[in-house]
Amino acid sequence: MPGDLAPGRHPGDLLSRRQRLVYIIVLGVLTALGPFTIDLYLPAFPVLQGEFGVGAAAIQLTLTGTMVGFGLGQLIVGPWSDKVGRRLPLILATLLHIAASVGAALAPDITWLAVFRVLQGFGAAAGGVVAMAMVRDLFGGKPLVRMLSRLALVNGLAPVLAPVIGSQLLLVMDWRGIFWVLGAYGAIVVAAVLFFIVETLPASHRHAAGHSTVRDRYRVLFHDRVFVGVAIVGAMNFTGLFAYLSSSSFLFQEVYGFDAQQYGLLFAVNSLGVVAGVQISSRLMSRRGVGPQWILVGVTSIQMLAAIAIIVLDQTGTGLWGTVIPLWVFIASCGFGFPAVQVLALANHGAEAGTAASLLGAMNFGLAGIISPIVGLLGVAAATPMAIVMVGAVVIGTVVLWTVVRPRTVPALPE
Repeated sequence: MPGDLAPGRHPGDLLSRRQRLVYIIVLGVLTALGPFTIDLYLPAFPVLQGEFGVGAAAIQLTLTGTMVGFGLGQLIVGPWSDKVGRRLPLILATLLHIAASVGAALAPDITWLAVFRVLQGFGAAAGGVVAMAMVRDLFGGKPLVRMLSRLALVNGLAPVLAPVIGSQLLLVMDWRGIFWVLGAYGAIVVAAVLFFIVETLPASHRHAAGHSTVRDRYRVLFHDRVFVGVAIVGAMNFTGLFAYLSSSSFLFQEVYGFDAQQYGLLFAVNSLGVVAGVQISSRLMSRRGVGPQWILVGVTSIQMLAAIAIIVLDQTGTGLWGTVIPLWVFIASCGFGFPAVQVLALANHGAEAGTAASLLGAMNFGLAGIISPIVGLLGVAAATPMAIVMVGAVVIGTVVLWTVVRPRTVPALPE
């Protein structure tokens, strides 16, 4: 990338429209690897439960393991990419993902499946972290908002599209085939990096003054009140979404009687809510000048109302529609929050973009992975346990938003 730029200019400003489109597509593929790795096999949960002879909580732990591995992987890959550049960590981590996918496809029991799922999550971590860091390397100000909104769309859409695709794959293959597909996806990522991605972090920027060590970069981030608060709010937003993802396979297939394809169709409908939320949110920020912190104020308020509505309607016996309608509203609100969180977290941290992206992702997936299995412990025979976890996540997010982030104190984004 060009090294000499006028003040206030960024390398991405010099890219042509076609070049930007290539970056959006390739970085979108990288970003989607993690969510697809986590969620593609969700429709197979009841099948796995029957084949391995274990309870729903044990199957959900394989999801938790993937998310925890994903979170830990980001904590390592992000700072590593700030030190050595973006491409090498991405390639090596994705090769681990491919190997773990093969292991999961051949797993003889639930224990080995859980082990390989942790490694799979660890290997998939590089895609999202490096993609966000590359965008921050290239862009700033309102262009950063626009580019991050594209990644946020993929990041929000992939978790709800993955089960749709997974349900269709189960028509032509067993659950092991899904892991072979994930291994092939990892191979595509490696090829895309080798042929389409150039290094966006010049060697001269890898040891910036005051940020030469991992400790220095973490110190900068943890001393930024807005970053810390937004990371927690984003993690609670993700936790609410994953409370749904981890329980929905049992809830809709076993309680409401959906087959795998109907379950996939439900996810397709919910994906429209994510798309709408991300697009409207990014337009409000980039064209209307609405501060991302105020987007989050609206998100937490709507999510609280939607989650409480699920509980009330479920307890009054309203049935399927009493769950799916407020659930759609909740998921759409998650989409509203994704780009706002990313913009607030990365806007002021170009010098440590990889580390910032890794912390953001680690908190998203790590906390969601730890908290969402509570749904399984509470039970999956009704929608109320899922909604209780959602309410808890929103309460924490709301408190942190107003006491730590403090929306009125957040400065406006630069042009």
